[in-house]
Formats: sequence, structure tokens, C-alpha cells
Amino acid sequence: MFICNIKVNGNKLFKTILMILGIIVLIITAFVFYRIFASDKLKVNDSIPHSNVTEISPNNYTNILKATHDDINSYVGKEIQFTGYVYRVLDFKENQFVLARNMLINSQAFVVGFLCEYNGISDFEDGSWIEIVGTVTKGKYHNQDIPIVKINSLSPTTPPEDPFVSPPDNSYVPTSSML
Repeated sequence: MFICNIKVNGNKLFKTILMILGIIVLIITAFVFYRIFASDKLKVNDSIPHSNVTEISPNNYTNILKATHDDINSYVGKEIQFTGYVYRVLDFKENQFVLARNMLINSQAFVVGFLCEYNGISDFEDGSWIEIVGTVTKGKYHNQDIPIVKINSLSPTTPPEDPFVSPPDNSYVPTSSML
């Protein structure tokens, strides 16, 4: 008669099962990371045309205006597109104007906008609505460094349904990646 006596050490069995489960978890984790980061679904499609021009909306106009004034150097060279009206002040040069919008705060309207430079602006009257594409540069106005938009293209347009822009958010954190 053959008698087989197997003695099982519970402590070693528990450690072995725990190691096997750990290896399985590592394999599953590696597979998931591979699927996430090496997947063809997440690769950039270079055939889609990319525009370097940032279109500014009425909702973020004053946030971008504030951020650009706060940190001009981070925005120099960025191209923007926006619609506004021509607004001039007496001490502007012949080619300068503000691409203006009105901002309402407590039922009071304030003119806000970027100082722009364009040689053909004399063809447009104050209050004329235009759409511009321009490049942000650094300039001076009353001995203060300010952003100045050099206009690359300009076209007349009709006023939008809502000519007002939103005031800057209190929660807004300026970053140069906004443009």
C-alpha cells in the first residue's frame, strides 16, 4: 500500500498566491498603459490643417486682453482674430486705433480693446465694424509698455447681435498658452 502524506504550509501557499496575483495585476497594468499611450487612436493626424491664428470670442476677449497686458512678452508674436469697432483717441498716430468692444459692468458701458496699427485705417470712420487678423507686438503708449496688434488683414463687417463682451473672470489665471 502506498501512502502519500502531503504537508501544506499555509504561510507559503498564501505568499505564492499573492505573488501570482501581483504578477497578473502588473501584466494588466502594462497592457492598459500600452493601449492608452501606444494606441493609434491617440496619434496626431498631421493631415488636418492647423491654423496659428487664435480666434478670440466675446466671452474670453477681456480675459485675453488682461492677460496680454499683464505679461506682454509671453504673447509677442501670437496671431489673433477678432471683430470690433474702430475707436480713436486724439493723441493716436494716424495709423493707430483701438479695436474696441463695449463691456457692461453694473449697467455702465466701458470701451475696452487692443491698440492696433494699420496704415489703411484712415479709410474707416470711427464706429465702423471690422474684423482683423493681427500679430501681437510690444510697444509704448504714454511711456507704458503695452501690447499693440499689427494688423495683417482687415475687412469691414456688420455689427454682431450682441456687441458687448464679458468682464474678466475673477477666477481667471493668466497663461501664455491661452492664445
